[in-house]
Amino acid sequence: MTDTKARILLVDDHALFRDSVGRFLDRESGLQVVGGCATLSEARDFLMSHEVDLVLLDFDLGERDGADFMQMAENMSFHGKVLLVTAGVTDTNAAAMVKRGVAGVFLKHDPPAALVNAIREVLMGRVWLDQNRLRSIAGKEQEKPAVPTRKLTEREQMVLSGVFEGMANKQIADRLQVSESSVKATLQQLFHKTGVRNRSQLVRIALERYRDLI
Repeated sequence: MTDTKARILLVDDHALFRDSVGRFLDRESGLQVVGGCATLSEARDFLMSHEVDLVLLDFDLGERDGADFMQMAENMSFHGKVLLVTAGVTDTNAAAMVKRGVAGVFLKHDPPAALVNAIREVLMGRVWLDQNRLRSIAGKEQEKPAVPTRKLTEREQMVLSGVFEGMANKQIADRLQVSESSVKATLQQLFHKTGVRNRSQLVRIALERYRDLI
């Protein structure tokens, strides 16, 4: 990341949460909360007129939910990242949100410092998901019919497994005892083979197509 502050939008129907989290994040280096919205329509209007790098999104937005936001973001061609910040969400809904493109799921009862860590990880292109939740999601997805896939090499399978576990390139390289540049090259092969552009999309594809490998 550069010295430029990452622009964050809070989308949550609880004003107290938006206010307290906004003040907290504004004290963090490199982060700037540029707005807060309670409804889907407010979020749409804000995104139409402001540049946003990351949306912190609550799942329950009253009569609407996070899935509605993700559909709206897709329709708007929003290219920023989305981190789901919620009091609770079922594995089914969490899996659906991952498939729709969220870069992670953060629970509101976790410490504020953990939220900052999650935000920085997501901004660096990584995926933030509790491993117990991720495994639970993968287990439920196993029950669904498999989707025809392109075969992955052994190296691609191992790198994909590392990405699914939330590991950084260096950690994957250490596990495989290869160079970090080799991991980066394999990641590019995975992106090309699966037709995705980033790690969060790769996790989504792993859930949909390569469940037996993770």
